[in-house]
Amino acid sequence: MRTYFLHPESIRNLFDTIAPRYDFLNRLLSLRRDIYWRKMAVRELEGFEGWVLDLATGTGDVAIEIAHQNGQKNKVFGLDFSEPMIKDAHRKLQIKGLTEKVVLGLGDALSLPFRRNTFSASIIAFGLRNVVEKEQALAEMVRVTKGGGKVIILEFTLPQKGMMRSLYPIYFKRILPRVGGLVSGNPGAYAYLPQSVLRFRHPEDYEEMMIRTGLENVSFRRLTGGIASIIEGTKRLQ
Repeated sequence: MRTYFLHPESIRNLFDTIAPRYDFLNRLLSLRRDIYWRKMAVRELEGFEGWVLDLATGTGDVAIEIAHQNGQKNKVFGLDFSEPMIKDAHRKLQIKGLTEKVVLGLGDALSLPFRRNTFSASIIAFGLRNVVEKEQALAEMVRVTKGGGKVIILEFTLPQKGMMRSLYPIYFKRILPRVGGLVSGNPGAYAYLPQSVLRFRHPEDYEEMMIRTGLENVSFRRLTGGIASIIEGTKRLQ
């Protein structure tokens, strides 16, 4: 089977290509559950005031959700490595009148362009699996988050129980790549998705990595039978 996730430049080109259909495909392929997953992840930011980093912001859905839920307490810096994605996010922010609450920029997850202890919290949604050096990217999120701040991962995982455990892999490995490739015009993009998730199948995989990067009070919560999971931890006070 051909792999698509070994070279960062290939991943960037992939997301550049699918940017125009990215939001539509997210809603279609998740049956709009992606909206719910993002809302649940953003709710974990309750109580944190100040700037929040939204790493791998993509077309800005998480940043927009933060602005909607916590716009009186938070401002957001959305960072992504795909210029077409950032351009689409900026267009959405203009339409929604949120350009004063969300700042966007291009950047590398492995070398964040921020000083230590810049953000009250940081979040990455459906993005960490796209980074080859996942632990380094997570360590960078920890570095730029203030002591006592929260670091949140929202990511695809695989169901472990019940009927979903049997049925979901069929959809995930066979149907999703075909539909996604057909609609996006890029078959490789949605063949890549199952491959990237299969390398980190369980929330425990991310939980262990968060502990290694120095986070404490690490926990996870499965969503929609385990199709997605929220994994979070707190940076130690310094």
